[in-house]
Amino acid sequence: MTLNRISLAVAVLSVAAAFAAPDAKADAVTDWNIKSGELITDAKLGTPPAVRLMAVVQTAALEAVEAARLRQGSAEAALAAAHRVTLSRLLPAQVPAIDAAYQAALNGVADGAARTKGISAGEAAANAVLAARADDGVAVPEAYRPHTTAGAYVPTAPVAVPQWSLRKPWLMTSAAQFRPAPPPALTSEQWTRDFNEAKALGAKVGSRRSAEQTEAARFWDYSLPSIYHGVVRSVALQPQRDLARNARLFAAVAQAMDDALMGVFDAKYHYQFWRPATAIRNGDIDGNDATARDAAWAPLIDSPMHPEYPSGHSILAASVAAVLEADVKGGAMPVLSTSSPTAKGATRQWQRIDDFVREVSDARVHGGIHFRSATTAAEAMGRRIGELAVQQVLKPAP
Repeated sequence: MTLNRISLAVAVLSVAAAFAAPDAKADAVTDWNIKSGELITDAKLGTPPAVRLMAVVQTAALEAVEAARLRQGSAEAALAAAHRVTLSRLLPAQVPAIDAAYQAALNGVADGAARTKGISAGEAAANAVLAARADDGVAVPEAYRPHTTAGAYVPTAPVAVPQWSLRKPWLMTSAAQFRPAPPPALTSEQWTRDFNEAKALGAKVGSRRSAEQTEAARFWDYSLPSIYHGVVRSVALQPQRDLARNARLFAAVAQAMDDALMGVFDAKYHYQFWRPATAIRNGDIDGNDATARDAAWAPLIDSPMHPEYPSGHSILAASVAAVLEADVKGGAMPVLSTSSPTAKGATRQWQRIDDFVREVSDARVHGGIHFRSATTAAEAMGRRIGELAVQQVLKPAP
């Protein structure tokens, strides 16, 4: 996808304005979450690196709030300092905008001992998280070998993060902890259903998709953290919430999302299952008479450059859903909403958390880039990873 790069001057003004606005409804945690998402977008990071960055940032934010409480420092100052340290380290090209946001945030904190203690606590927390994640495997050299025979042409576009499963998880024991069963056999009834559903509903031309299904598919073509964190803010911006609770919520979501991508890429490169565009154009070689070849079939959404099974979007949505359900347990789930740049900034809403997860999965099938089995397997994985985040992060220690 192509995103318009925000000019540095506009970025500096926008981040400063949010922190300076006297009638802002968001607390400092959600303000910084929005700014972090904007900075990530401007840096044009890919989805996996962006999700990792957000996990580091939100974890540092939580640690900063906890440290400020113990030191009797300003939580807002701690958050500002933690974000400045982590974002500056991970997005060095964005330092001017980061510094502008930092100064704007500190302008809202009274000068004095509490502010000084908060800054110190936030910086220490951020440096500790950065040190802990410095050897998480993100720098492991890529070793992916395209499948081919000597002399034969294969498409030359590089695949996405084949080394991601070698990273150190936040929550799981390993990236393979929740690896699902294999995709359906090509002679099975499930494969027949998956193949023909994707073929009928996911085509760019001649699809049976409704206008609403097309709209949702384009909406969920976006995958950077901000589209999911927008859903999280639907909960975080409810009344009677405090900084510590929101810091814990965002940290749990961010860690779950990062682990989810480690798990999903482990399974993707383990099974190496073909995308609908490949399968449908080769429907005559799968040994199944009920899957007819369409030599010109193309998906509505451009296929991502990594294997099909399981679905990355579905695992992210399900992991976020598990954390949100636990956070509001015993209360009413608010209307959830978020917006998408690939839908020209349109906003979509859901009354129930399950409706949100289902729409994400349906959108990937209707976009022609996933089979139903991939979304079902990914949802199950995401739920289990989200449950780990609830136990290890969301529930505060005694």
